[in-house]
Amino acid sequence: MVGLVRIAVAGGTGAVGRHVVAAARNAGHEPVVLARATGVDLITGEGLDLSGVAAVIDVTSTGARSAEASRRFFGTVTRRLLAAEHAAGVGHHVALGIVGSREAPYDYYAGKELQEELVESAPVPWTILRATQFHEFAAQIFGQIRIGPIVLVPAMRSQPVAAREVAQRLVDLAAGAPAAHAADLAGPREERMARLSRRWARASGRRGPVLEVPVPGPWGRALRDGTLLPKPGAEIGTQTFDEWLAASSFEGR
Repeated sequence: MVGLVRIAVAGGTGAVGRHVVAAARNAGHEPVVLARATGVDLITGEGLDLSGVAAVIDVTSTGARSAEASRRFFGTVTRRLLAAEHAAGVGHHVALGIVGSREAPYDYYAGKELQEELVESAPVPWTILRATQFHEFAAQIFGQIRIGPIVLVPAMRSQPVAAREVAQRLVDLAAGAPAAHAADLAGPREERMARLSRRWARASGRRGPVLEVPVPGPWGRALRDGTLLPKPGAEIGTQTFDEWLAASSFEGR
């Protein structure tokens, strides 16, 4: 694919999608946001029209954490997108995956595993970019589980990456030829998620001691044993968590 293209961004109003839309626009492409805010329901298919679109970038996400709910969401959305792309003659489907989802297909990751399987078996040419957790994950996980004033954070090894860097890589891939599995993308340094949550809480003025706790079962082992870390051959981003935190702004700070 050469030159400027019309790129549809599924989930283009989300935390990652906003960066993708901005990166596409900055590169001179024409982004088309597929989200409820723009009249498109990716669950029902209402308003989904991909006429004239050259590539689709799927960065949709869900708050569901159970394997069943995650598979239902990603299965429905992925099938809707792929069917619409095939009907409209879209030449490139780009999906954002997660490093380790195929090795640890549990809970939320079960849906991401299904998403990849559907993309790989579809007639639409495709690229999958797997990335590690974003820097923002430390804020998302803070306070999800509490015991009184104590914030519980899973014992987890991660190599977080800047969402902006992932967005730029997705746009570059979408503007190129389908590449199947692109090289994984990770941040520059391995971290403990509990440390990142403590750093974010201190910087944003949140209160409560953070306690790292091991999650039981195979999912917990995957969080702790390095399954979610990048493997040899991965591309490494540049912005560290501390650099991202220093550049962030917090309301009321």
